[in-house]
Amino acid sequence: MTTAAPRNTILIIDDNPDTIRLLSAMVREQGRVLFATSGVAGLELARSQRPQLILLDVEMQGMDGFAVNEQIKKDPDLRSCAVIFVTAQTSSEAEIACLDAGAVDFIPKPLNAAVVQARVRTHLRLQAAVAALDELANQDGLTGLYNRRYFDQQLAAEFARHRRHQLPLGLVLIDVDDFKLFNDRYGHQRGDACLQEVAEALNDGARRPGELAARYGGEEFVVLLPNTTPDALARYGDWLCRRIAALGIPHPSASAAPHVTASIGLCARIPAEGDTAQAMLHAADMALYRAKRAGRNRSVLAGDEVIETQLG
Repeated sequence: MTTAAPRNTILIIDDNPDTIRLLSAMVREQGRVLFATSGVAGLELARSQRPQLILLDVEMQGMDGFAVNEQIKKDPDLRSCAVIFVTAQTSSEAEIACLDAGAVDFIPKPLNAAVVQARVRTHLRLQAAVAALDELANQDGLTGLYNRRYFDQQLAAEFARHRRHQLPLGLVLIDVDDFKLFNDRYGHQRGDACLQEVAEALNDGARRPGELAARYGGEEFVVLLPNTTPDALARYGDWLCRRIAALGIPHPSASAAPHVTASIGLCARIPAEGDTAQAMLHAADMALYRAKRAGRNRSVLAGDEVIETQLG
């Protein structure tokens, strides 16, 4: 799960091009700088780029900074973005209003480069610290994958996003075949090592933006694949069966092969109104049950016939 930390992204939303140029020059050494000249454009850019920090002008034509900030706080994809208000209003009442609205800080105009740089640096450090703590809280201690709590949160968010944009969402449930027999034969230490190898294979196969692999519980894993059609998901399930078998972990007690294999349930759909993430999980779970009932070591796409992986 752990990857190299990305470079900070700072979004400036201000309807004054001169202020944008000035702020950009002040903070460009601290991250990648993006800008928008209206609240609507700024929200669209924030949703696509997920900046760590937003420098938001209060006094803008049309949608002002408070209205933009309100939309940011309502959006589950943007709630983690830190907002610093930038304004010519320097009264204590104005500062309190900005902080009460949920901003992490307040920068008055005219801009002082040293002050801007110090406050941006401070809040980027705080964002990095919070992200590190979140990653630890979201991590499965044995495998290093995401844990079920984090997966449930991301499934809900991605399901809502895919329903909003009418895109196909792919879900994969993986169960290591006859794992109890593996533990009985080799002991729990070897069992843990087996799960770690399977987890690494899953993580290697979830590299596109938005994809994630998680430990669902015990010897069960789950993978979330945004914008994935049923045909693409079927190919992924076939590949994943082969990838796990190719680990070559001996398992003489298994029913499907003399090495560790997996049964996989797949579900891909465009979420409709009235559809739920839990219903999608249930469909994938029923497909997993069919894979086990059909002899294990294969993937099954919900609603379709068994897609078998021919392995020796």
